[in-house]
Formats: sequence, C-alpha cells, structure tokens
Amino acid sequence: MTQDVEMKEVPAPSNSTASSSPSTFHHLKEIASLIETGAYAREVRRIVRAVRLTMALRRKLKAQVLSAFLNFALTPGSEPHNRLASYLPKEDEHEMEVDTATSVTQTPVKHPLPELEIYCYLLVLIYLIDQKKYNEAKACSSASVARLKNLNRRTVDVLASRLYFYYSLSYELTGDLAEIRGNLLALHRIATLRHDELGQETLLNLLLRNYLHYNLYDQAEKLRSKAPRFEAHSNQQFCRYLFYLGKIRTIQLEYTDAKESLLQAARKAPVAALGFRVQCNKWAIIVRLLLGEIPERTVFMQKGMENALRPYFELTNAVRIGDLELFKSVAEKFSTTFSSDRTHNLIVRLRHNVIRTGLRNISISYSRISLADVAKKLRLDSANPVTDAESIVAKAIRDGAIDATLDRANGWMVSKETGDIYSTNEPQIAFNSRIAFCLNMHNEAVRALRFPPNSHKEKESAEKRRERQQQEQELAKHIAEEDDDEF
Repeated sequence: MTQDVEMKEVPAPSNSTASSSPSTFHHLKEIASLIETGAYAREVRRIVRAVRLTMALRRKLKAQVLSAFLNFALTPGSEPHNRLASYLPKEDEHEMEVDTATSVTQTPVKHPLPELEIYCYLLVLIYLIDQKKYNEAKACSSASVARLKNLNRRTVDVLASRLYFYYSLSYELTGDLAEIRGNLLALHRIATLRHDELGQETLLNLLLRNYLHYNLYDQAEKLRSKAPRFEAHSNQQFCRYLFYLGKIRTIQLEYTDAKESLLQAARKAPVAALGFRVQCNKWAIIVRLLLGEIPERTVFMQKGMENALRPYFELTNAVRIGDLELFKSVAEKFSTTFSSDRTHNLIVRLRHNVIRTGLRNISISYSRISLADVAKKLRLDSANPVTDAESIVAKAIRDGAIDATLDRANGWMVSKETGDIYSTNEPQIAFNSRIAFCLNMHNEAVRALRFPPNSHKEKESAEKRRERQQQEQELAKHIAEEDDDEF
C-alpha cells in the first residue's frame, strides 16, 4: 500500500512539467537560435519569422518557462536578467533551479546579443498582458522602450515595432494613454532619423490611435499630413492606417474619400482579424448612408458579423424606408452600442437623410400635397411643423433631391409629372457612357499587349542577312587584332 501511494504521488508533478514546459522551452530555444542567426547574418526575414513563431506560442507561455528561458538567453545576475525576473512570479524554486541549471549547461551565453535581450523583453511583456498584470506591463514596457533608444540596429526594428505596440496597449488598458503621447512623438522622431521605416509606420498608427482615442481629430490630421509618406512595409500597419484615415475623413465630412479608405482597409485586413473588419464595416455602412447609398444585404450577412452588424442593419432599414419615427426608435434601442462604437454623432447626422428619403417617397406618390400633410407624414415633432416642412421642401428642391415646386400662397408642394423617360436624352447619355467605358477598356487592353521585338519591320532577305553577317565578322576580326596589339 505504501508503494502504491508513492507511485501515485511522485509522477504527478513531473508529468505536468515534462508535458508542457520542456516542449515550449525547446521551441523558445529554437526561436532564439533563429534570432541569433538573423542578427549575425543581418537578415531581417529571420527575425520576422521568429516573431511569427512566437505569436503561435503565446498561449503556452508560463512563468516557469520564461524564467528558464531568461537564464538560457541572458547572463544570470546581469541587470536585464534581474529586471525581467522581477516581473515574473516566484513559483517553485526547486523546479526552477533544475531548469536553469540544465539550460545554462547546454549553451552558456557570456555576451548576449541585443536582439535576444529585446526578445526577452517582448516575451515577458506579452505574458504580463495576457495575465492582466497591467501595472507590471507598464513598467516592463517603459524599461524596454528606454533600452531601445540606445540601440540602432536594423535587425532590432522588427522586435522594436512589436514592443511599441504593446507599450501603447499596456497604457491604453490602464486608461493612461495620454501620458505616453510625448514619448511616442520622440520615438517617431528617432525612428525617422534612423530610417527605421517599420518603426515609423507603427508609431504613426499609435499616435493616430492616441489622438482619436481622445477625439483630437484636427491634431491627428495635422500629424498625418506632415509625417513622412506611408510606404506600407507591413500590411497590418497599412490596414490600420487606412482605418484611421477613414475615420478622420468621416469626421471632416469628406465621405467619398472616407468610404474608399474604409472599404480598402476591410478588404486588405486578414481573415483572422474579425474584430478589425467588423469595425471597418460599421464605419463604412454609416459613411455610405451619409452619402445617400443603401448597402447591400450581403454586407450584413458576412460570416461571423451578423450579430455585430444587426443594429446597423435595422438602422439602414429605417433610412431606406424614410421613417423618422422608426429611425428614432432604433437609435434609442441601440444607443449603448453606437456610443461604444463611437458612431453616435454620425448617426445624428443621418436624420437629415431620413427626412430627405421620406420626402422623395412623398413626391413620387402625390402630385400635390399640402405642407401640413407633409409634416404629418414625416412625423415632424417641432413647435411649428408646417414651417419646418416648408424649409425642408425648399432645401430639397434646391439640392435637386426632388423634382417639384413650392406653392407658398396655397401651402402646397406640387410634384412635376414624370413623363416618358425614353422621350428624353437620358437613355442616350447612359448608353454613351457605357460605350465609352467599353472602348476605353479595349484601348487599354490593346496597349497592354506584348509583341515580339521588331515584328513591325519587314523580314530581311537572304542577301541582306549575308551582308550583315559578313560585316559583323569583319568588325569582330578588327577588334581582335586591336586587342592583340595592346598586349
């Protein structure tokens, strides 16, 4: 009985550590060797691959594994080692001693590379954020950024860009994002002077996010317009830049440019980035509604987005019908959702579009209708609805939204009769534009064709070919004789 009890008690902890820790630790050692090879060979692509492999191991990171890896990659007792080890919790000292001893005896590192040191900062920072230890993450990220200011190596740029991202994220999670704005500006200036293009793109996006978080759209636009041109070295950073640019353009009433930027960001975003694509689609739907367009139903039925886009689907339905009362009820029903998405101010702008759509439906249905009935059908709840209806109708006529006239004496809106459209020049104009589009496409296709060289020239005869070959032989012989004279 005593032997059976010992057999049950002894293997339990060893199995748990052998099944999880050694495999993850082995992967981390392989990533460290990859970073070391890339640093010595100055190949950035190896560093990029190391970061990608690290993201795959993110959920397997534990304090025991990280402590063993710190002893493996850094010199025990050094300043970086002591600083990073202080952020990790103390678990089982006996197991830690065994792991560190084996790791140090395997490959001792006397002079660790800066890339490995920065990579250790990245691992510890990711672990702290995943464990929701945001205060420790703030301290770790601040220490890593201070260390990065003293390093000017192109092989560190990829790791630095990831550290900048988590540096901003740790402060955003604690609600202290405004504290690091000046530091981010200084880092962006340093990255520009060092020609760190990936760092410039990352820091520019972080600064734009910082400004937009506090609704500082004018300052964000000033920074974006004066910053170096965005070269899109990273697809993820380019998608973020397009999203922030679309938000800025939307607030500045430049809806056409905003729509293009937001749709392009949604198309370029990876399939795995579902939350980002949802945000892009939300803003794109609002912008299209503000432009007077009605998004297709397939936009709201994308895989994994049905529930998130449900409030915007009902909002689109209210705008399409032109029912002001339904629009108000939808806005009140999902007010918390719109406020969290920061689109509530844009939805307030849609009220005018709803009224215009309802007025267009009235003008099509009635050849003549009183302004009082217009106000009643639009459900205007102001103090003087008839006067408001008169101003709304006059503005719609001036903007060309409806084809009608306003009879102020009798208080009527008289819609013009819609005659036979085929008796006008509109079909001819439509066909002309389509034919011109097809002809332009044909001309561009012809210009893009590739022809063999000299195909337009006549084929040379046999006599001309013999003469040309004879001249080439004589010229070659003459050049060879000149070369012999030079020796």
